[in-house]
Amino acid sequence: MRATVFGIKNCDTMKKAFAWLDSHGIDYAFHDYKRQGVPSDRLVAWSKSVGWERLANRRGPTWRKIPEDARQELDEGRALKLLAAHSSAIKRPVIEYGGKILVGFDPEEYRRAFDR
Repeated sequence: MRATVFGIKNCDTMKKAFAWLDSHGIDYAFHDYKRQGVPSDRLVAWSKSVGWERLANRRGPTWRKIPEDARQELDEGRALKLLAAHSSAIKRPVIEYGGKILVGFDPEEYRRAFDR
């Protein structure tokens, strides 16, 4: 089974995830937000699966650059519009594998998800 990795290629967290996947022989396809955009249907599906709160990287510089009033009183719809418009504010990577959604880099979570 092949994983799909979504994110931005030159991100340090992405590099860690790629290295982990490569070292464990995990086959994956990469979808680069900067070149290919964020698939809106996937963003909605991820939010339904893990919640928009987990997808939003609220500690990163991109999030802090979004005007304060736009970040107030967020619900799922408003948050997803912000994330679609500011793809660098999506926590990276997002990995789809075997019906699971993994968000961020967590070697222990990866071990459990990719355990064969």
